[in-house]
Amino acid sequence: MTRRFVQATPVVLLLMGAVTLGGCLDKPKIEDRWTRVDVVSASVAPQQVVPAGAAQPITLHATVTWRALLTGYAVAELRASDSLGTAALGIAPDAPRVPMATSIDDLLLHSRSLGRATRAVTGWDHLIQPVDFTFTATTPASGSRLFLVCYLGSGQRIEQDSGADSILITPFVSSQREVLPVGMELLVSGAVAP
Repeated sequence: MTRRFVQATPVVLLLMGAVTLGGCLDKPKIEDRWTRVDVVSASVAPQQVVPAGAAQPITLHATVTWRALLTGYAVAELRASDSLGTAALGIAPDAPRVPMATSIDDLLLHSRSLGRATRAVTGWDHLIQPVDFTFTATTPASGSRLFLVCYLGSGQRIEQDSGADSILITPFVSSQREVLPVGMELLVSGAVAP
């Protein structure tokens, strides 16, 4: 072993250690820090055409990857809007998650529910929880935009006049609860694609 190699070895090791530590100290992306909902499979696909004014059976298999202790409800819901602008264009399972979360927050404020399924959930950091939904919703007229969304929220059980129980869901605001919902746009037959 030459003297030059022996002298250079500590410098090389020091540089390699600095590069390795620099990579370890970077803050993970929001997608890896916030609780996220992902679609594993569904009975419909993004941009699928569904008939207007018909009963549409929906099944959705999702996972919730928890990043914090959180209790509430997971919701799969078919929603329609007659007045959404371009804000909701980025809703698709493979869309960038943070802008999609903002779009879904806006969609939930400016659309109506056509049908949904809910599941009580509780999670903690690093838990990946599968959640299955099945429900039927009647699709709107062809002038509406249609979205299947899956999100988390808080819920309150209420008793209806008929005696049946219902759950009033308040969606979590993504940026406040650090949650990334997911969704997809469907096309109603006779509607022009946005």
